[in-house]
Amino acid sequence: MKRITLAAVLALATSAALAFHCPADMKKIDAAMAKNPKLSAQQAAEVKKARADGEALHKAGKHQESVDTLAKAMKVLNIK
Repeated sequence: MKRITLAAVLALATSAALAFHCPADMKKIDAAMAKNPKLSAQQAAEVKKARADGEALHKAGKHQESVDTLAKAMKVLNIK
């Protein structure tokens, strides 16, 4: 029983941590895009789509998927 409780607590804590991670990543992407980085039209479209999709996933409560999607945009922008 203790293991089940511990697993549930860890799952909730992980979800909450990811929930806070998403907005931070979105801010980093927005800040990078505000500097008008040198991107091809295809790269810019990819970043904008990943940013929008990441926000939608965050709002839907799918935080791990949001973090993964936002990471794609961050990779194109070379954000760590």
